[in-house]
Amino acid sequence: MLNVYNDRKYMSMVQDIVENEEFQKTRNFTHHQNNRFDHSLRVSYYSYKISKLLHLSTEEVARAGLLHDFFLVNNQGLDKKDRMKVMVEHPNEAVINSKKYFTLTEKEEDIIKTHMFPIGSQVPKYLESWIVDIVDDGVALYEASVTTRKHITAVSNFLLIFLINYLR
Repeated sequence: MLNVYNDRKYMSMVQDIVENEEFQKTRNFTHHQNNRFDHSLRVSYYSYKISKLLHLSTEEVARAGLLHDFFLVNNQGLDKKDRMKVMVEHPNEAVINSKKYFTLTEKEEDIIKTHMFPIGSQVPKYLESWIVDIVDDGVALYEASVTTRKHITAVSNFLLIFLINYLR
């Protein structure tokens, strides 16, 4: 996993979220073959680093990036229709959950609500919102590809062992 815990500036911005008992429950939900907590931490940290380079609002990006998938619904095992419903509706649920435990700025709320654009109907208002949206897509693709590569490697290794033994 990332070395985010050694980045004191970043951790000072998100520590209360990371340690929140309710947010910790996101560790229990599979997300892109990972868990929702680790996925959100990746999105948050990479978005934070990009925002820092661009001299944007790093704290709002770090916090909203972490909260973007703060919903406690297990979408594994759902049929296609229900998974699509969760995909479209979870940004609003993440805002509702976030507001229960944390104070959100207008920009943080926009970042969370629009992180699924263009799947969600709301267009991001801020550059920070676009960054989290794009980083979330990139992290999701990366997480899915890691699992795919592991499966391909396992199949390839099996075939190589089979061929080596067959050719003897």
